[in-house]
Amino acid sequence: MNFKSLDVADYNLLKTYFEGHPYGLSIYSLASLIAWSSLNYRSSYLLRNGILFIAGALDGSHEERHLILPVANGKVFSPAELVSFVRDLGFKTYRFVPENYLEKFDRAELESLFYLEEQSEFADYVYLTEDLIQLKGNKFSKKRNLISQFSREYLWKSRVSVEDIRREHIDACLEFLEIWCAERDCGVDKDSSLSCEKEALIKTLKNIESLEAEGILIRVDGKVSALGVGSRLNRTTGTLNFEKAFPRIKGLYQFLDNECAKRLFRDLKYINKESDMNIAALAESKRSYNPVMRIKSFAFHLR
Repeated sequence: MNFKSLDVADYNLLKTYFEGHPYGLSIYSLASLIAWSSLNYRSSYLLRNGILFIAGALDGSHEERHLILPVANGKVFSPAELVSFVRDLGFKTYRFVPENYLEKFDRAELESLFYLEEQSEFADYVYLTEDLIQLKGNKFSKKRNLISQFSREYLWKSRVSVEDIRREHIDACLEFLEIWCAERDCGVDKDSSLSCEKEALIKTLKNIESLEAEGILIRVDGKVSALGVGSRLNRTTGTLNFEKAFPRIKGLYQFLDNECAKRLFRDLKYINKESDMNIAALAESKRSYNPVMRIKSFAFHLR
């Protein structure tokens, strides 16, 4: 089958296929799929009989080739149909199957057709938008305290401005990203998660309008010092795809997170902050915002 490389130019053609899909994992954001498609992880697609199939491969490795669940304007395909698709298209594995798919079907039937493998590193953290806007209660007291410290030192002294990211801001955002990455040696290992994330963010910033993503930047003393970029995942949920700030400015990360919730996701019930990749520090940070749920990810290997 002739799968086509997934690129920014395909967004308008493919976005309607994602409308109404019920999946809560962040990978089912088309903007995110396009942004992360690179030399390290290649995504490609095939349109067939009104169904969109998206394939992924790590480093172009044949052994790592897989599909994600097919999308077709909200239709959920049965396990038997999934088997038919992978056999017909020459694959053996689905990855990034959200746990709510498993809940729709009989577990015994699934296990008769596939070997099921939990992908713990790809379980997403999901939050109530209202929680991240209001930050009420003792569980958010540390966040409120850090925002108060930041506000006293910077916001109340008129040293801060918050702006929607527009085309004219891209160069300043890219300059900030270069400084942020230089401080973390993002470019030392081109295959590292930080290096790949940098390239995905650059692609998103340069195509923010084409990908229908939204973002904010925060200037401190006139310089871009933080940014956040999000996209819509489904009818109730947005994904905070990227969130960067200079950690040396105390409380800036917490202020950024609160502003993203207010400005990017106010009309949505949930915010998905993606997974922790089994990185301990990242997991601790994500847990500190008190997620209301974790969405597990599974791989289905054809028996």
